[in-house]
Amino acid sequence: MIKKNLYSRRLKLSSSLAMIIIVLALAGCGSETTLPTSAGIGHNPTLPPPQPTLFPTVHVAPAKGWPINAKPVPAPGTNVTRFAEGLDHPRWIYVLPNGDVLIAETNAPPKPEDGKGIKGWFMKKVMGKAGATVPSANRISLLRDSDGDGISDVRFAFLEGLNSPFGMTLVGNDFYVANTDAVIRYPYKPGDTKISAPGVKVMDLPAGPINHHWTKSLIASLDGTRLYVTVGSNSNVGENGIEKEEGRAAIWELNLRTGIKRIFASGLRNPNGMAWEVNSGALWTTVNERDELGNDLVPDYMTSVQDGGFYGWPYSYFGQHVDTRVNPPRPDLVAKAIYPDYALGSHTASLGLTSAQGTSLPTRFHNGMFVGQHGSWNRKPHSGYKVIFIPFSNGHPTSEPVVDVLTGFITKEGDALGRPVGVALDKRGALLVADDVGNIIWRVTSAAF
Repeated sequence: MIKKNLYSRRLKLSSSLAMIIIVLALAGCGSETTLPTSAGIGHNPTLPPPQPTLFPTVHVAPAKGWPINAKPVPAPGTNVTRFAEGLDHPRWIYVLPNGDVLIAETNAPPKPEDGKGIKGWFMKKVMGKAGATVPSANRISLLRDSDGDGISDVRFAFLEGLNSPFGMTLVGNDFYVANTDAVIRYPYKPGDTKISAPGVKVMDLPAGPINHHWTKSLIASLDGTRLYVTVGSNSNVGENGIEKEEGRAAIWELNLRTGIKRIFASGLRNPNGMAWEVNSGALWTTVNERDELGNDLVPDYMTSVQDGGFYGWPYSYFGQHVDTRVNPPRPDLVAKAIYPDYALGSHTASLGLTSAQGTSLPTRFHNGMFVGQHGSWNRKPHSGYKVIFIPFSNGHPTSEPVVDVLTGFITKEGDALGRPVGVALDKRGALLVADDVGNIIWRVTSAAF
Protein backbone atom coordinates (compact mmCIF):
# COMPACT_ATOMS: atom_id res chain seq x y z
CA MET A 1 0.00 0.00 0.00
CA ILE A 2 2.84 2.40 0.91
CA LYS A 3 4.62 1.65 -2.38
CA LYS A 4 1.36 2.22 -4.26
CA ASN A 5 0.83 5.60 -2.58
CA LEU A 6 4.41 6.66 -3.32
CA TYR A 7 3.98 5.61 -6.95
CA SER A 8 0.71 7.58 -7.14
CA ARG A 9 2.37 10.70 -5.74
CA ARG A 10 5.28 10.41 -8.14
CA LEU A 11 2.88 9.99 -11.03
CA LYS A 12 0.94 13.11 -10.01
CA LEU A 13 4.20 15.05 -9.57
CA SER A 14 5.41 13.91 -13.00
CA SER A 15 2.10 14.94 -14.55
CA SER A 16 2.28 18.35 -12.86
CA LEU A 17 5.87 18.87 -14.04
CA ALA A 18 4.90 17.84 -17.56
CA MET A 19 2.01 20.28 -17.50
CA ILE A 20 4.29 23.09 -16.33
CA ILE A 21 6.80 22.32 -19.08
CA ILE A 22 4.04 22.34 -21.69
CA VAL A 23 2.65 25.63 -20.40
CA LEU A 24 6.07 27.27 -20.31
CA ALA A 25 6.67 26.18 -23.89
CA LEU A 26 3.27 27.42 -25.00
CA ALA A 27 3.68 30.73 -23.18
CA GLY A 28 6.31 31.71 -25.71
CA CYS A 29 4.48 30.34 -28.72
CA GLY A 30 3.26 32.32 -31.67
CA SER A 31 5.26 34.40 -34.12
CA GLU A 32 4.77 38.13 -34.51
CA THR A 33 2.32 39.43 -37.07
CA THR A 34 3.46 40.64 -40.46
CA LEU A 35 0.51 43.04 -40.72
CA PRO A 36 -0.04 46.32 -38.91
CA THR A 37 -3.01 46.54 -36.56
CA SER A 38 -4.62 48.99 -38.98
CA ALA A 39 -4.94 46.19 -41.59
CA GLY A 40 -7.71 44.68 -39.49
CA ILE A 41 -9.70 47.91 -39.15
CA GLY A 42 -12.33 49.36 -41.45
CA HIS A 43 -14.99 48.32 -43.93
CA ASN A 44 -12.77 45.80 -45.75
CA PRO A 45 -10.13 44.42 -43.37
CA THR A 46 -7.25 42.30 -44.62
CA LEU A 47 -8.05 38.64 -43.95
CA PRO A 48 -4.86 36.58 -44.42
CA PRO A 49 -4.93 32.78 -44.74
CA PRO A 50 -5.82 31.16 -41.41
CA GLN A 51 -3.08 29.56 -39.35
CA PRO A 52 -4.92 27.11 -37.07
CA THR A 53 -3.18 26.28 -33.81
CA LEU A 54 -4.07 24.11 -30.83
CA PHE A 55 -3.38 27.05 -28.53
CA PRO A 56 -3.68 30.74 -29.38
CA THR A 57 -0.64 32.98 -29.47
CA VAL A 58 0.08 34.03 -25.89
CA HIS A 59 1.35 37.55 -25.30
CA VAL A 60 -0.10 38.71 -22.00
CA ALA A 61 0.26 42.27 -20.76
CA PRO A 62 0.61 41.70 -16.99
CA ALA A 63 -1.92 43.74 -15.01
CA LYS A 64 -0.09 46.33 -12.90
CA GLY A 65 -2.44 49.24 -12.16
CA TRP A 66 -1.70 52.96 -12.32
CA PRO A 67 0.96 54.76 -10.28
CA ILE A 68 -0.27 57.65 -8.15
CA ASN A 69 -1.30 60.64 -10.31
CA ALA A 70 -0.63 58.74 -13.54
CA LYS A 71 -3.33 58.72 -16.22
CA PRO A 72 -3.98 57.74 -19.85
CA VAL A 73 -3.09 60.01 -22.75
CA PRO A 74 -6.14 61.91 -24.06
CA ALA A 75 -6.74 62.98 -27.67
CA PRO A 76 -5.60 66.50 -28.60
CA GLY A 77 -8.17 69.03 -27.48
CA THR A 78 -9.39 66.87 -24.58
CA ASN A 79 -8.52 66.27 -20.93
CA VAL A 80 -8.84 63.16 -18.78
CA THR A 81 -9.35 63.02 -15.01
CA ARG A 82 -10.20 60.41 -12.39
CA PHE A 83 -13.95 60.57 -11.84
CA ALA A 84 -13.77 57.77 -9.24
CA GLU A 85 -11.15 55.31 -8.02
CA GLY A 86 -10.74 52.50 -5.53
CA LEU A 87 -13.51 50.46 -7.13
CA ASP A 88 -13.59 46.65 -7.31
CA HIS A 89 -13.15 45.54 -10.92
CA PRO A 90 -15.54 48.08 -12.52
CA ARG A 91 -16.76 46.77 -15.87
CA TRP A 92 -19.92 48.51 -17.02
CA ILE A 93 -21.44 52.00 -16.72
CA TYR A 94 -25.00 53.30 -16.81
CA VAL A 95 -25.96 56.96 -16.31
CA LEU A 96 -29.34 57.67 -14.72
CA PRO A 97 -31.46 60.63 -15.91
CA ASN A 98 -30.57 62.68 -12.80
CA GLY A 99 -26.85 62.30 -13.55
CA ASP A 100 -26.05 59.61 -11.00
CA VAL A 101 -23.56 57.09 -12.42
CA LEU A 102 -24.05 53.37 -11.84
CA ILE A 103 -21.05 51.04 -11.99
CA ALA A 104 -21.23 47.26 -12.22
CA GLU A 105 -18.37 45.98 -10.04
CA THR A 106 -18.27 42.44 -11.29
CA ASN A 107 -16.38 39.49 -12.68
CA ALA A 108 -17.04 35.94 -13.82
CA PRO A 109 -19.10 33.56 -11.69
CA PRO A 110 -17.88 30.05 -10.86
CA LYS A 111 -17.73 28.01 -14.08
CA PRO A 112 -16.83 24.47 -13.00
CA GLU A 113 -17.10 22.92 -16.47
CA ASP A 114 -15.30 25.66 -18.40
CA GLY A 115 -11.72 25.06 -19.42
CA LYS A 116 -10.99 21.58 -18.10
CA GLY A 117 -7.79 19.71 -18.89
CA ILE A 118 -4.34 21.07 -19.70
CA LYS A 119 -5.64 23.70 -22.09
CA GLY A 120 -8.21 24.94 -19.59
CA TRP A 121 -5.65 25.06 -16.78
CA PHE A 122 -3.28 26.95 -19.04
CA MET A 123 -5.93 29.49 -20.05
CA LYS A 124 -6.84 30.16 -16.42
CA LYS A 125 -3.20 30.98 -15.68
CA VAL A 126 -3.10 33.33 -18.68
CA MET A 127 -6.30 35.10 -17.60
CA GLY A 128 -4.97 35.45 -14.07
CA LYS A 129 -1.85 37.19 -15.32
CA ALA A 130 -4.05 39.56 -17.32
CA GLY A 131 -6.02 40.48 -14.19
CA ALA A 132 -9.22 38.72 -15.21
CA THR A 133 -9.69 36.22 -12.35
CA VAL A 134 -10.40 38.38 -9.29
CA PRO A 135 -13.57 37.40 -7.37
CA SER A 136 -16.75 39.19 -8.36
CA ALA A 137 -17.98 41.92 -6.00
CA ASN A 138 -21.49 41.24 -7.37
CA ARG A 139 -22.40 44.85 -6.70
CA ILE A 140 -23.71 47.91 -8.51
CA SER A 141 -22.40 51.12 -6.96
CA LEU A 142 -23.88 54.59 -7.39
CA LEU A 143 -21.47 57.50 -7.86
CA ARG A 144 -22.63 61.09 -7.45
CA ASP A 145 -20.84 64.33 -8.22
CA SER A 146 -22.74 66.52 -5.76
CA ASP A 147 -20.70 69.70 -6.27
CA GLY A 148 -20.37 69.52 -10.06
CA ASP A 149 -16.58 69.54 -10.18
CA GLY A 150 -16.33 66.46 -12.41
CA ILE A 151 -15.24 64.14 -9.59
CA SER A 152 -17.50 61.75 -7.72
CA ASP A 153 -17.64 62.73 -4.05
CA VAL A 154 -20.45 60.41 -2.87
CA ARG A 155 -20.64 56.64 -3.26
CA PHE A 156 -23.43 54.23 -2.34
CA ALA A 157 -23.90 50.47 -2.61
CA PHE A 158 -26.92 50.70 -4.91
CA LEU A 159 -27.55 46.94 -5.32
CA GLU A 160 -25.69 44.07 -3.68
CA GLY A 161 -25.77 40.28 -3.65
CA LEU A 162 -26.15 40.02 -7.43
CA ASN A 163 -24.87 37.24 -9.70
CA SER A 164 -22.10 38.63 -11.92
CA PRO A 165 -24.15 41.67 -13.01
CA PHE A 166 -23.27 43.48 -16.20
CA GLY A 167 -25.88 45.31 -18.31
CA MET A 168 -28.25 47.88 -16.74
CA THR A 169 -31.10 50.02 -18.02
CA LEU A 170 -33.98 52.11 -16.67
CA VAL A 171 -37.46 52.05 -18.24
CA GLY A 172 -39.82 54.44 -16.46
CA ASN A 173 -39.58 53.47 -12.79
CA ASP A 174 -38.33 49.96 -13.56
CA PHE A 175 -34.62 49.31 -13.23
CA TYR A 176 -33.37 46.20 -15.06
CA VAL A 177 -30.12 44.32 -14.38
CA ALA A 178 -28.66 41.58 -16.57
CA ASN A 179 -27.09 39.08 -14.21
CA THR A 180 -25.14 36.28 -15.84
CA ASP A 181 -28.18 33.97 -15.64
CA ALA A 182 -31.27 36.22 -15.72
CA VAL A 183 -32.69 39.70 -16.25
CA ILE A 184 -34.07 41.08 -12.97
CA ARG A 185 -36.43 44.04 -12.48
CA TYR A 186 -36.31 46.37 -9.46
CA PRO A 187 -38.42 49.39 -8.47
CA TYR A 188 -36.63 52.75 -8.70
CA LYS A 189 -37.52 56.34 -7.79
CA PRO A 190 -35.47 59.33 -9.00
CA GLY A 191 -32.79 60.12 -6.46
CA ASP A 192 -32.72 56.64 -4.88
CA THR A 193 -29.26 55.74 -3.63
CA LYS A 194 -30.07 52.16 -2.65
CA ILE A 195 -32.55 49.52 -3.75
CA SER A 196 -33.63 47.22 -0.95
CA ALA A 197 -36.75 45.73 -2.53
CA PRO A 198 -36.41 42.18 -3.87
CA GLY A 199 -36.05 41.86 -7.61
CA VAL A 200 -38.42 40.08 -9.96
CA LYS A 201 -37.01 37.78 -12.63
CA VAL A 202 -38.37 38.71 -16.06
CA MET A 203 -36.17 36.51 -18.25
CA ASP A 204 -33.84 33.54 -17.82
CA LEU A 205 -30.53 33.74 -19.66
CA PRO A 206 -28.27 30.88 -20.83
CA ALA A 207 -25.65 30.24 -18.16
CA GLY A 208 -24.86 26.82 -16.64
CA PRO A 209 -21.61 25.14 -15.59
CA ILE A 210 -19.63 26.18 -18.71
CA ASN A 211 -20.90 29.76 -19.19
CA HIS A 212 -17.81 30.52 -21.27
CA HIS A 213 -18.78 34.10 -22.09
CA TRP A 214 -20.54 35.20 -18.93
CA THR A 215 -21.19 38.91 -19.59
CA LYS A 216 -24.77 39.83 -20.52
CA SER A 217 -25.26 43.38 -21.81
CA LEU A 218 -28.64 45.12 -21.86
CA ILE A 219 -30.35 48.00 -23.66
CA ALA A 220 -33.96 49.19 -23.95
CA SER A 221 -35.67 50.10 -27.21
CA LEU A 222 -36.12 53.81 -27.80
CA ASP A 223 -39.84 53.56 -26.99
CA GLY A 224 -39.23 51.50 -23.86
CA THR A 225 -41.34 48.53 -24.94
CA ARG A 226 -38.54 46.01 -25.46
CA LEU A 227 -35.25 44.91 -23.97
CA TYR A 228 -32.29 43.57 -25.94
CA VAL A 229 -29.80 41.25 -24.22
CA THR A 230 -26.47 39.94 -25.47
CA VAL A 231 -25.40 36.33 -24.83
CA GLY A 232 -21.95 35.15 -25.89
CA SER A 233 -20.99 31.68 -27.07
CA ASN A 234 -20.06 28.76 -24.80
CA SER A 235 -16.82 28.07 -26.68
CA ASN A 236 -14.34 29.36 -29.22
CA VAL A 237 -15.78 27.56 -32.29
CA GLY A 238 -18.31 25.09 -30.95
CA GLU A 239 -15.75 22.63 -29.61
CA ASN A 240 -17.94 21.92 -26.56
CA GLY A 241 -20.71 20.69 -28.86
CA ILE A 242 -23.30 22.69 -30.75
CA GLU A 243 -25.95 21.47 -28.30
CA LYS A 244 -24.16 23.54 -25.61
CA GLU A 245 -24.72 26.67 -27.73
CA GLU A 246 -28.50 26.71 -27.58
CA GLY A 247 -29.68 30.30 -27.19
CA ARG A 248 -26.11 31.62 -27.22
CA ALA A 249 -23.99 33.70 -29.62
CA ALA A 250 -27.04 35.86 -30.02
CA ILE A 251 -28.94 39.00 -29.11
CA TRP A 252 -32.31 38.31 -27.50
CA GLU A 253 -35.38 40.54 -27.59
CA LEU A 254 -37.89 40.63 -24.72
CA ASN A 255 -41.29 42.27 -25.21
CA LEU A 256 -42.02 43.94 -21.86
CA ARG A 257 -45.76 44.11 -22.53
CA THR A 258 -46.32 40.48 -23.46
CA GLY A 259 -43.31 38.76 -21.87
CA ILE A 260 -42.55 37.06 -25.19
CA LYS A 261 -38.86 36.57 -25.89
CA ARG A 262 -37.11 35.60 -29.11
CA ILE A 263 -33.68 35.57 -30.71
CA PHE A 264 -33.33 38.88 -32.54
CA ALA A 265 -30.02 38.06 -34.27
CA SER A 266 -27.60 35.12 -34.09
CA GLY A 267 -24.16 33.92 -35.20
CA LEU A 268 -22.52 36.65 -33.08
CA ARG A 269 -19.71 34.92 -31.20
CA ASN A 270 -19.55 37.29 -28.23
CA PRO A 271 -21.64 40.46 -28.59
CA ASN A 272 -21.06 43.03 -25.84
CA GLY A 273 -21.84 46.74 -26.01
CA MET A 274 -25.01 47.93 -27.71
CA ALA A 275 -26.08 51.40 -28.81
CA TRP A 276 -28.76 53.04 -30.94
CA GLU A 277 -27.62 54.95 -34.01
CA VAL A 278 -29.69 58.13 -33.87
CA ASN A 279 -30.06 58.86 -37.59
CA SER A 280 -31.13 55.41 -38.75
CA GLY A 281 -32.62 54.13 -35.49
CA ALA A 282 -30.63 50.91 -35.94
CA LEU A 283 -29.25 48.82 -33.11
CA TRP A 284 -25.45 48.44 -33.18
CA THR A 285 -23.23 46.05 -31.25
CA THR A 286 -19.56 45.24 -30.72
CA VAL A 287 -18.56 41.59 -31.21
CA ASN A 288 -15.47 39.65 -30.11
CA GLU A 289 -14.52 37.12 -32.75
CA ARG A 290 -12.81 33.70 -32.59
CA ASP A 291 -9.25 32.72 -31.67
CA GLU A 292 -6.56 30.23 -32.71
CA LEU A 293 -6.37 31.27 -36.38
CA GLY A 294 -3.29 33.48 -36.02
CA ASN A 295 -2.36 37.01 -34.99
CA ASP A 296 -4.49 38.65 -37.67
CA LEU A 297 -7.66 36.56 -37.59
CA VAL A 298 -10.39 37.17 -36.87
CA PRO A 299 -11.00 40.94 -36.51
CA ASP A 300 -13.44 41.97 -33.82
CA TYR A 301 -16.14 44.20 -35.25
CA MET A 302 -19.05 46.55 -34.77
CA THR A 303 -22.16 46.15 -36.85
CA SER A 304 -25.73 47.23 -37.24
CA VAL A 305 -27.93 44.33 -36.17
CA GLN A 306 -30.56 43.10 -38.60
CA ASP A 307 -33.74 41.55 -37.23
CA GLY A 308 -33.39 37.82 -37.95
CA GLY A 309 -29.83 38.27 -39.20
CA PHE A 310 -27.20 35.53 -38.98
CA TYR A 311 -23.55 36.63 -38.72
CA GLY A 312 -21.66 33.37 -39.29
CA TRP A 313 -20.45 31.98 -35.97
CA PRO A 314 -19.20 29.31 -35.68
CA TYR A 315 -19.36 28.18 -39.31
CA SER A 316 -17.87 31.23 -40.97
CA TYR A 317 -16.30 34.57 -40.14
CA PHE A 318 -16.57 38.01 -41.70
CA GLY A 319 -19.40 36.98 -43.90
CA GLN A 320 -18.86 33.71 -45.71
CA HIS A 321 -15.21 32.88 -44.93
CA VAL A 322 -15.61 29.25 -43.89
CA ASP A 323 -14.00 28.04 -40.66
CA THR A 324 -12.96 24.50 -41.56
CA ARG A 325 -12.45 23.55 -37.90
CA VAL A 326 -16.19 23.30 -37.33
CA ASN A 327 -17.83 19.91 -37.90
CA PRO A 328 -20.28 19.16 -39.24
CA PRO A 329 -20.19 22.13 -41.64
CA ARG A 330 -23.32 24.10 -42.42
CA PRO A 331 -23.07 25.55 -45.94
CA ASP A 332 -26.74 26.52 -45.74
CA LEU A 333 -26.03 28.85 -42.83
CA VAL A 334 -22.77 30.12 -44.32
CA ALA A 335 -24.74 31.22 -47.39
CA LYS A 336 -26.86 33.44 -45.13
CA ALA A 337 -23.99 34.96 -43.14
CA ILE A 338 -24.00 38.77 -43.10
CA TYR A 339 -20.76 40.69 -43.63
CA PRO A 340 -20.24 42.99 -40.60
CA ASP A 341 -20.22 46.76 -41.08
CA TYR A 342 -16.85 47.67 -39.59
CA ALA A 343 -13.78 45.76 -38.35
CA LEU A 344 -12.12 46.92 -35.12
CA GLY A 345 -8.84 45.01 -35.28
CA SER A 346 -7.92 41.43 -34.46
CA HIS A 347 -8.00 40.39 -30.80
CA THR A 348 -8.65 43.94 -29.58
CA ALA A 349 -11.43 42.70 -27.24
CA SER A 350 -13.71 45.56 -28.23
CA LEU A 351 -16.36 45.64 -25.49
CA GLY A 352 -17.78 49.06 -24.64
CA LEU A 353 -19.96 50.94 -27.13
CA THR A 354 -21.86 54.22 -26.88
CA SER A 355 -23.25 56.75 -29.31
CA ALA A 356 -21.69 60.20 -29.40
CA GLN A 357 -25.10 61.88 -29.41
CA GLY A 358 -25.04 64.67 -26.84
CA THR A 359 -21.30 64.69 -26.26
CA SER A 360 -19.61 67.91 -25.17
CA LEU A 361 -16.27 66.79 -26.63
CA PRO A 362 -14.84 68.73 -29.61
CA THR A 363 -16.83 68.82 -32.86
CA ARG A 364 -14.94 65.98 -34.54
CA PHE A 365 -16.50 63.61 -31.95
CA HIS A 366 -20.12 64.66 -32.50
CA ASN A 367 -21.23 62.02 -35.01
CA GLY A 368 -20.13 58.47 -34.41
CA MET A 369 -19.51 55.82 -31.76
CA PHE A 370 -17.01 55.43 -28.92
CA VAL A 371 -15.55 51.94 -28.38
CA GLY A 372 -13.71 50.62 -25.33
CA GLN A 373 -11.03 48.10 -26.34
CA HIS A 374 -10.06 45.88 -23.42
CA GLY A 375 -6.89 44.73 -25.20
CA SER A 376 -5.34 41.52 -26.49
CA TRP A 377 -3.61 38.75 -24.59
CA ASN A 378 -3.16 36.62 -27.73
CA ARG A 379 -1.51 38.84 -30.34
CA LYS A 380 2.08 39.94 -31.06
CA PRO A 381 2.35 42.88 -30.89
CA HIS A 382 -0.48 43.85 -28.53
CA SER A 383 -3.64 45.39 -29.94
CA GLY A 384 -6.44 47.37 -28.32
CA TYR A 385 -5.80 48.79 -24.84
CA LYS A 386 -7.44 52.08 -25.74
CA VAL A 387 -10.67 53.93 -26.35
CA ILE A 388 -11.38 54.85 -29.95
CA PHE A 389 -13.92 56.89 -31.88
CA ILE A 390 -15.46 55.74 -35.18
CA PRO A 391 -16.77 58.68 -37.28
CA PHE A 392 -20.24 58.15 -38.80
CA SER A 393 -22.18 59.79 -41.62
CA ASN A 394 -25.73 58.97 -42.71
CA GLY A 395 -26.00 56.23 -40.14
CA HIS A 396 -22.80 54.33 -41.02
CA PRO A 397 -19.04 54.52 -40.39
CA THR A 398 -17.20 56.79 -42.81
CA SER A 399 -13.87 56.16 -44.52
CA GLU A 400 -12.21 58.67 -42.17
CA PRO A 401 -9.47 57.31 -39.88
CA VAL A 402 -10.33 55.96 -36.46
CA VAL A 403 -9.52 58.51 -33.74
CA ASP A 404 -7.66 57.46 -30.58
CA VAL A 405 -9.52 59.00 -27.63
CA LEU A 406 -7.53 57.48 -24.75
CA THR A 407 -4.22 55.65 -25.08
CA GLY A 408 -1.30 54.90 -22.76
CA PHE A 409 -2.93 51.97 -20.98
CA ILE A 410 0.04 49.75 -21.81
CA THR A 411 3.70 50.58 -21.16
CA LYS A 412 6.66 50.25 -23.51
CA GLU A 413 7.69 47.22 -21.44
CA GLY A 414 4.34 45.58 -22.17
CA ASP A 415 2.65 45.97 -18.78
CA ALA A 416 -1.02 46.91 -18.54
CA LEU A 417 -1.58 49.91 -16.29
CA GLY A 418 -5.28 49.64 -17.04
CA ARG A 419 -7.78 48.02 -19.38
CA PRO A 420 -10.77 50.01 -20.65
CA VAL A 421 -14.16 48.31 -20.77
CA GLY A 422 -17.54 50.10 -20.62
CA VAL A 423 -18.04 53.61 -22.00
CA ALA A 424 -20.91 56.06 -21.49
CA LEU A 425 -21.68 59.77 -21.69
CA ASP A 426 -22.50 61.54 -18.45
CA LYS A 427 -25.24 64.13 -18.08
CA ARG A 428 -22.89 66.93 -19.19
CA GLY A 429 -21.69 65.06 -22.27
CA ALA A 430 -18.28 63.98 -20.95
CA LEU A 431 -17.11 60.45 -21.76
CA LEU A 432 -16.84 58.03 -18.84
CA VAL A 433 -14.59 54.97 -19.17
CA ALA A 434 -14.51 51.96 -16.82
CA ASP A 435 -10.99 50.63 -16.22
CA ASP A 436 -11.15 47.20 -14.55
CA VAL A 437 -7.42 46.84 -13.94
CA GLY A 438 -6.89 50.37 -12.64
CA ASN A 439 -10.19 50.15 -10.70
CA ILE A 440 -10.88 53.68 -11.93
CA ILE A 441 -13.60 55.51 -13.84
CA TRP A 442 -11.94 57.98 -16.19
CA ARG A 443 -13.72 61.15 -17.36
CA VAL A 444 -12.81 62.70 -20.73
CA THR A 445 -13.81 66.32 -21.37
CA SER A 446 -13.10 69.03 -23.90
CA ALA A 447 -9.91 70.93 -23.09
CA ALA A 448 -12.03 74.11 -23.16
CA PHE A 449 -13.81 72.99 -19.95
